Amino acid sequence: MRVVRQNDKSRRNGVAAGRGHRAAGRVGRAVGRSRIRGGIAALTVAAIASGCAQGGGGGGGQGGGGGHEAVRPTPSRQPLKAPPPGGTSDAPAEDPHARHPQGKDPQAKKFRSAQAARAARVAAARRWRLARVPLTPPPPPARKPEITTRDGFEVDGHEELGLPPVFTTVPTKQRVVFLTIDDGAEKDPAFLRMMSELQVPYTAFLSDYLIKEDYGYFKRMQRGGVVLNNHTLHHPYLPALSYYRQRHEICGMQEVIERRYGKRPLLFRPPFGNYNRNSLRAAKSCGIEYVPLWNEEVFVDRWDYREWDRKIRPGDIVLSHFRGRDDWKGTMPDMIRRFLNKVTAEGYAVARLEDYL
Repeated sequence: MRVVRQNDKSRRNGVAAGRGHRAAGRVGRAVGRSRIRGGIAALTVAAIASGCAQGGGGGGGQGGGGGHEAVRPTPSRQPLKAPPPGGTSDAPAEDPHARHPQGKDPQAKKFRSAQAARAARVAAARRWRLARVPLTPPPPPARKPEITTRDGFEVDGHEELGLPPVFTTVPTKQRVVFLTIDDGAEKDPAFLRMMSELQVPYTAFLSDYLIKEDYGYFKRMQRGGVVLNNHTLHHPYLPALSYYRQRHEICGMQEVIERRYGKRPLLFRPPFGNYNRNSLRAAKSCGIEYVPLWNEEVFVDRWDYREWDRKIRPGDIVLSHFRGRDDWKGTMPDMIRRFLNKVTAEGYAVARLEDYL
């Protein structure tokens, strides 16, 4: 390892320079004032000798170091620190783009991308008239939480039959909530734009009799990363139906979603949140693994709560519906604005439900 520091070369060069100047003085006195030109010539010779004695380019003087000039810090700076082990001070400075041609540094690119995404969210929040920019959710947990049926929501033989868990909250300490939207009656293109621009995740539970007039609307939703799940074919009150009719409603919707959107759902939400043992047996037979209900419901003009203290908790599932002015005192963007303003003000981010299951 080469250490860059002051050395003794400058001190020796200074001594040689002094001797050169004394020699020049003696030459001048010997020539006399009458021989001015000769004296001038002698002084010129002495000056040249003195310059050589300063050691600028010669390598044969005292302490001549093989032709390397002494390296010293400037008076206003501290001495240079040694380069890292294995490096040499004679090596040229590394070009920051040398390893990444055309300036494509992955870290710099990632930083610029994050900045751009943040700026886009700020602009979108302003455009959709939100009180604050929605919080960014944390990364999904590497180890998924264990999902169990909420106390009081079990059916006879729930565990023994291995029926899908019924839950209203995901067990997590992260300050996240999950937005779920049911049925598919309203097909507002402004809603799709809003959710895409704000990058807010949500889960859809669809009924065929409401979406069949425009399957393409929900295909656009799916292309935006939304998972489309099962809410039965015709939205009936399931406990009033036999096992086989319930199975037809649930399995039939599985087939519609698979045929139209390419994948059978793993999540099922019973209409009105009502179910019985046959509902869960039928759901399991159709490939359903989870039955998420909800802990809060948001409308254009209010919130409803399942819990007595009317508080949002980490991991809560929030319900809303595909509805517009025909049913509400506003639009779906109005509902989303109310939802986001509240959860953001309380320090919650909106996460993707499927990432926690």
